[in-house]
Amino acid sequence: MPALDLSLSSVELTRLICDIPSVSGDEKSLADAIFAEVSVLNHLEVYRDGDTIVARTNLGRAQRVVIAGHIDTVPINGNVPTRSLEIDGEPFLWGRGTVDMKAGVAVQLKLAAELVAPRVDITWMWYDHEEVDADLNGLTRLARTRPDLFAGDFAILGEPSNGEVEGGCNGNLRAIVRTHGVRAHSARSWIGENAIHKAAPILTRLAEYEPRDVAVEGLVYREGLNAVRINGGIAGNVIPDLCEVEVNYRFAPSRDLAEAAEHVREVFAGFEVDVVDAAAGARPGLDAPLAQEFLAAVGAEPRPKYGWTDVARFSALGVPAVNYGPGDPHLAHHDEERVPLQQIDAVERGLRAWLATS
Repeated sequence: MPALDLSLSSVELTRLICDIPSVSGDEKSLADAIFAEVSVLNHLEVYRDGDTIVARTNLGRAQRVVIAGHIDTVPINGNVPTRSLEIDGEPFLWGRGTVDMKAGVAVQLKLAAELVAPRVDITWMWYDHEEVDADLNGLTRLARTRPDLFAGDFAILGEPSNGEVEGGCNGNLRAIVRTHGVRAHSARSWIGENAIHKAAPILTRLAEYEPRDVAVEGLVYREGLNAVRINGGIAGNVIPDLCEVEVNYRFAPSRDLAEAAEHVREVFAGFEVDVVDAAAGARPGLDAPLAQEFLAAVGAEPRPKYGWTDVARFSALGVPAVNYGPGDPHLAHHDEERVPLQQIDAVERGLRAWLATS
C-alpha cells in the first residue's frame, strides 16, 4: 500500500496523492493510504464506508463545520507522475488531479492532522466516485447510510476555485428532445418522413436562445442551454424515423428542478421532451454567520459557481456551503492540468487562520 506522510508540506503531500492513481472506480489504494494516516490520530473519530472516509473532532464546540473533498479523478492521459514546472517565473505542480482536486484534499489532510483543538468542531470527508454518475457518488451513499455525518452549520467543498470563494452553484439538467418520422428507402425519400430534418427547428431555437444572468443573494449566475449530442440515422440508404437532440440546461439556483424542467419544455413546445437527469443548484448561503466569518478570515471576494458541485448536497440538507480550493477550474480535466504552488499555500493559510483562531 502506498504511504502518505501528513508531516510533509501541503505541496509535497499533493505530489504524493497525485502519484497514487485513483481514477473513478479505482480509489481503494488512495483511500487505504488516507485511512491509515487519519485512523491513528487520537483527536479524530474515524468512520469508513467503502472508499469514503469521515474523520470528526468531538470537542463539544457550539458549531460544526464540514469540509469535504473527492479523491477520484477523470482518466489519466500521460499526466502521471506529477512534475514541477515554471511558467513566467511562477512554480506549478503539473499532473492529473493537481487541480481537480487533490491539492484541496492535501490541504484538508494536513489540517486534519494538525488542528487538534480547532475553534469549531470539524467533520472532514474524503469521498469516492465524484467524477461519474451521481448514484455512485460516495456522498450519495453516505447520505443514505449515515445522514447524521452531514450535520453542520457551514460546509466547505475543496473544489478548485483559484483560491477564491465560490458560493453555491448552478443547477444541471439534461433532456432529450425527440422528433419522429417514417422510414423509407432514400431513393424514394418522398415515401417517408425524415426525422433528422424535423430537428432543424430545435437547433434554431437553441441558436436563438438568450441565456439569463440571474442575481441570487448578491452573486450573478450565468445560465446556459446547449445541444450536447445528436442521435439519428439507421443506414446510409434509409430515411430515419427518429432523431434525438440531447440538451443541457445550466440554471441559476433561484430555480428549483420543477421550474427548470418546465422552462425547457416551454423552449421546446411542440416537441417531445424527456428529462433524463437533473440536479438542483445551491443558493450561496453567504449570509450565514460562519460564512461571514470565513470570508473575513480568508479575505476573499465571493463569486458564483457556474458548474454543479456537491455543495448542492449540503444545501439540500439545510447546510450553507461554498467552494474553496486551489487550482484554476478551467484546467480541471485538462491534459495540462497544473496548480500554482502559491495557491496551495494560500488556501492552507486561509483555512488554518480561520479554524485555529479562538
